[in-house]
Amino acid sequence: MSDTGYFHLHLVSDATGETLITVARAAAAQYANVSPVEHLYPMVRSKKQLDHCLAEITESPGLVLYTLLEEDLIQLLEDKCRDLGLPCMSVLGPILRLFQSYLGTETIHRAGAQHVLNAEYFNRIDALNYTMMHDDGQHVAGLDDADVVLIGVSRTSKTPTSIYLANRGIKTGNVPLVPGVMLAPEVEKLTRPLVVGLYASPERIVQIRENRLLGLKAHRDDDRYIDKAAVAEEVAYSRRLCAKHNWPLIDVTRRSIEETAAAIVKLLGERRRQPASM
Repeated sequence: MSDTGYFHLHLVSDATGETLITVARAAAAQYANVSPVEHLYPMVRSKKQLDHCLAEITESPGLVLYTLLEEDLIQLLEDKCRDLGLPCMSVLGPILRLFQSYLGTETIHRAGAQHVLNAEYFNRIDALNYTMMHDDGQHVAGLDDADVVLIGVSRTSKTPTSIYLANRGIKTGNVPLVPGVMLAPEVEKLTRPLVVGLYASPERIVQIRENRLLGLKAHRDDDRYIDKAAVAEEVAYSRRLCAKHNWPLIDVTRRSIEETAAAIVKLLGERRRQPASM
């Protein structure tokens, strides 16, 4: 690898490439001083399609990861990488061999098998539709049908977290806490959904709000929306409200959307297990 601070990372998949991207980025994140230049080749299912990948790999040599099931394509890819002296590895290969050893049966060799249109897929679509309909306090009366309801002041990542959860099949609504506006009584009476409060440090919220206003060219120095003291009171109110109703709180100041969602999924799992253990 050169001393440029980056390296070429070729991701060859016979499906969408989502698995490759997730694994590759998780690994690359462990190296702070270098950054990958990603080359993604999805839906590679023929020699002609693979030839295009091989040409780019030859032009920009680097690390090659793949999720291919056709043995002929795998052989061509690995032979080319061997000729070029490049590292090449199947991301799913070791895992599939472990499954096969434990289960004692062969794989079905079906590309994109995780993306079939089954009941789980349609549950995710339903959850996404629900979440879009119940974003930012819309249709409060229907929140009792949610699995999760997120509440918090502006700029606490309620909407992106809701969408992320919905993509995992979890119906999620979210309700903003707006200064001077009472929380809808329907929200305070919710019992079926898991209600979770999201909050962040006032400094972080002010920073995000200022960037948003600058992007909208609506910045005003006297705006309470970005006044630190006013924002601190907003955050304090949201925490008091959650404490009053015994709603769990998550500090999102230094959390990614994925980490926040993982914490919520854990809370939801614990809540769903409670009746069985009582």
